[in-house]
Amino acid sequence: MKFEPIVPLIWTHHLDETVAFYTEKLGFQLGNYSEEWGWATLHRDACELMVSRPTAQTRFEHPFFTGTFYIKTDEVTVLWNQVKDSVKVAYPMEDFDWGMREFAIYDNNHYILQFGQELE
Repeated sequence: MKFEPIVPLIWTHHLDETVAFYTEKLGFQLGNYSEEWGWATLHRDACELMVSRPTAQTRFEHPFFTGTFYIKTDEVTVLWNQVKDSVKVAYPMEDFDWGMREFAIYDNNHYILQFGQELE
């Protein structure tokens, strides 16, 4: 048995704004999009994300998540310099004792996205 990478599906009341955030701020590409279904897929390299409006059966008032979405990259400093002035920063880039250089931002829904690269 083989597990595939986890593909988060985040809920939002603002589908178009969320697609714009990920494509314009973070360089994701739009995959599938259905206004009728209220759903889209986004990807950048091997990183994939689904975005959906909540269904009628879903109890959803506002975005929430009790963790963060951690995305590993091979050029975290370049990404930091590209986004730091155009997004809300959760914490700035820092080298941590556990061997990672990281920073974190909020997306337009207030989900936390962490980006990290192993230190050499």
